[in-house]
Amino acid sequence: MCVAVFGLGQQVGGLFLGSLGLNLATGLAQRSAAQAAAEQTYQSAYIANKSAEQSFANQQEATTAQLKETRASLAQEKLAKTIQGLQARGAIRASERAGLTVNLLLADAERQSANARESINQTLESARRQYTRNVKGLVAQRDSRRNELQSSINQAYNQIPSLGSIILNTAASGLSTYAGLVSTA
Repeated sequence: MCVAVFGLGQQVGGLFLGSLGLNLATGLAQRSAAQAAAEQTYQSAYIANKSAEQSFANQQEATTAQLKETRASLAQEKLAKTIQGLQARGAIRASERAGLTVNLLLADAERQSANARESINQTLESARRQYTRNVKGLVAQRDSRRNELQSSINQAYNQIPSLGSIILNTAASGLSTYAGLVSTA
């Protein structure tokens, strides 16, 4: 049994109420779809963030291993230069020369050995600084990826219409339809 609605006839009033119900149902369906899409975006971002964290850990581990290898290699090189310096001084002493020339040769051998060790120390310090820069770059890359993921999550959740906006849109559409029906009657 149809009842006249807002001064509209029974048939028109029923169509009007059906139109309001359809607009409300459409709005609620859109809200539900937007919520599902936002949840999917969140799940995808969660997985991508885990992947970004694992990638960061792997890259940092590789960078650390590279620094350790560089340190070990340079330590061996430094030891070799020290041994070469000792051998050079031993050879000079073994020549059984004496005097100022021998002292100059010994000092020169020590200087060369010290210069070689200092060069190795500088190379090692440079490798340490590069390691720090590399790690900072990895952190920035990871943080940038996290920010992108968070932004996509925020955008997805911002696309969900509120219940209030759905009700207001339904009411505005109903009012517009009602005005159109009243003006033609």
